[in-house]
Amino acid sequence: MVVTGTLEIPSRFNGPLDSGNGGYSAGALARFVDGSAEVTLRRPVPLARPLDVRREDDGRALAVAGDEVIAEARAAPDLEIDVPAPITVDEARAARGRYRGAASGPFSRCFVCGRAREDSLDVKAGAVEGRHVVASPWVPPAWAGDESGAVRPEIVWAVLDCPTYFAAYIDAPEPLPPAVLGRLSARIDAPVPVGEEHVAIAWPIAAEGRKREAGVALLSAAGDVLAAGRALLIEPRPQ
Repeated sequence: MVVTGTLEIPSRFNGPLDSGNGGYSAGALARFVDGSAEVTLRRPVPLARPLDVRREDDGRALAVAGDEVIAEARAAPDLEIDVPAPITVDEARAARGRYRGAASGPFSRCFVCGRAREDSLDVKAGAVEGRHVVASPWVPPAWAGDESGAVRPEIVWAVLDCPTYFAAYIDAPEPLPPAVLGRLSARIDAPVPVGEEHVAIAWPIAAEGRKREAGVALLSAAGDVLAAGRALLIEPRPQ
C-alpha cells in the first residue's frame, strides 16, 4: 500500500453540518482511479482535514486517517445504468415545487440541496407528476467549472448524490426518515457546461431493511445523458 496523495474536503462542501457531502467526497476520491468508479463511504468524511490516499495492490484507492479507512474507491468500467425516459426542463421546474427537503436539521445546510443555505447549488428534486421519479432543474454556476467551462467531476458527483435520497423515499410519508449515502457508483459521459440549464433525475430501485437503492442521471436540456449513477443509502440503526 503506497501513499499517492491527499484528500481534503473544504468546509463549504458539507452535506451534514459537520462532515463532507457524500457525493462530493466520493467524487473527490474517485479522481484517484480511472474512468467510472464505485466509492464506498465507511465513515463520515471530515471537513478541512487532510486524509492520506493510499493505493492498494488491487487498484483500490483508500482515504485514511491514521489506520482508519474513511472511504474507498475502485474502478467500475462495466457500470451500466438504465436511465428512464427524459424529463423536460418545464417538468423539472414544476417538480422542484414539490421538493421535500427539511428547512432545519442536519442536512438543511447541505451545499447541494439545503433549504437554509443561500449559496447552495439549488438542486431540489421533487416528484414529477405522472412519473415515479424526482427531478430538479440545475444551472451550474461559473465557480463549479474548470478552465474549459465544464463542471468539475466532484461537483457532478455531488449533484448525483442528493436527488437519490428523495427518489428512494418518494412514496414515504412525512417526516422522511434519516439516511446517509453508503455507496455511490457513477460515470460521466460528457462534459457538463456551466451556465446552461440541465435536469437532474432520480428514481427508486430497491428497498430492504435499512437499505435503499436509487438511480440518478444528469441530463442536458435536450434529454441527453451527461452523467449517471447508482446510490446505496443506509438508515441509521435505531437508538
